[in-house]
Amino acid sequence: MEGYQLRAGSGLDRALLVKFMQRTYQELFPDHRDFYHLAETVDQYFSKNTPLWWVELDVNLTAAQPMKPVRQPIASLWLGNAIDQVRGDRVAHIFLLYVTPEHRRQGIGSALMRHAEDWAKTRGDRQIGLQVFQSNQPALKLYQHLGYQTQSLWMVKEF
Repeated sequence: MEGYQLRAGSGLDRALLVKFMQRTYQELFPDHRDFYHLAETVDQYFSKNTPLWWVELDVNLTAAQPMKPVRQPIASLWLGNAIDQVRGDRVAHIFLLYVTPEHRRQGIGSALMRHAEDWAKTRGDRQIGLQVFQSNQPALKLYQHLGYQTQSLWMVKEF
């Protein structure tokens, strides 16, 4: 897509990954302010085996420096591994797909999902999975449009 660039993330992006995860949860749960545990999630699961990609927007600071673009991250995709509990196969798992609100509905999320699927197929996976909150209707619609189906339900009981 014109004006956007896909960049592979690295361990140096840990803080930015935490920030994007926090933005995701703050949007979904605006009354809950404390998401410190997301940093612990990143500490536990982010590694060279869980690739991260960024979609960046080229932004020029001034017309005097047209050859030196500043890249602003506007979307993220973080993948990992899971085990298919029926077949026992390793499968790709989407930890995070996030597109900033002002860049949604432009095909970026769909393009990142296709990238995730290509990555999973290339390494020999036969399946890719994700968890989505039932209240996140835009994400559910996207995943259903892309052919994802509910395989199980995660149920919780509050105490």
